[in-house]
Amino acid sequence: MSKFVDSLVSAAKTNPQRIVLPEGNDPRTLEAAAQIAAEGIARPIVLGDPNEICIPGVTVIDHRTSPERERYARTLAELRAKKGITFEAACAALDDELYFGVVMVKLGDADGMVSGACHSTGDVLRPALQILKCAPGVSLVSSFFEISLPNCPYGESGTFFFADCALNTYPSADELAQIAVQTARSWATFMQTTPRVAMLSFSSKGSAVNDHTALVAQATAKARKLAPDLEIDGELQFDAAVVPSVAASKAKDSTVAGKANVLVFPNLDAGNIGYKIAQRLGGAEAIGPVLQGIAAPVNDLSRGCSSSDIVGMVAVTAVQAQRLHQARAE
Repeated sequence: MSKFVDSLVSAAKTNPQRIVLPEGNDPRTLEAAAQIAAEGIARPIVLGDPNEICIPGVTVIDHRTSPERERYARTLAELRAKKGITFEAACAALDDELYFGVVMVKLGDADGMVSGACHSTGDVLRPALQILKCAPGVSLVSSFFEISLPNCPYGESGTFFFADCALNTYPSADELAQIAVQTARSWATFMQTTPRVAMLSFSSKGSAVNDHTALVAQATAKARKLAPDLEIDGELQFDAAVVPSVAASKAKDSTVAGKANVLVFPNLDAGNIGYKIAQRLGGAEAIGPVLQGIAAPVNDLSRGCSSSDIVGMVAVTAVQAQRLHQARAE
């Protein structure tokens, strides 16, 4: 595992959370659940047939026959009543293991959910948004990748968060501002150091002026209003954001330029291409996408994931759950 995941595994072990893994028919999920339980990373709950799955330390629930189905269906029907969802329709929806898992999280029977080894991102997000909805004060779900580059002097010893590289295609200024603030908070949660956010563009501080650069500048101003204490600047070109010598000439008055560790891309084209270039040509570790902005922790997997990828994402989700519980207690 990477240093980033190793640090999260260590943090997760300090207060193991109940993480539901709905895809109990997937061998990678079962392999990951066994490792998670054996190492005390979390308290895994697998949805599947208890007659076929027996793993020490793993709770197995058959979502099709669970005695909680009636309670869950009533909750789902109440939450979706305005959409015309009846109790009977809610019962049918719970045949989908993802809906069952999200209701578990909603009712506090699990602290988070990790899925996507056998389902699309849309399949994972749909019940999360319908049932859990966005966190208070948030109207957008976004994502980030943790990017760690070997032997890199920039960022936080070569570590960055790139956002949004997976969900929001062409965000508005308001949406970009939310992505920036959410990712800065995620940095503080996971890295426990100060986030320094660069709003990326092909222009630095007005070196080019058009609708695209203006949108990034507007997003920067809006993010400052949302989080007045946040260290954020833009619009900045990539080199001005991360290289001190370039920052000195392109944005000499900026407190973020040349020192950014959170990079917010102007759209999904740039973000997705950017993280893959870093990964494939730069040899970067890329962990994610980690979802942010949902009222409770739910994370998506690539359908090409390995069991170790699932273990890593469970550690991420467990730490998110720990921080959420702490915030609620405060």
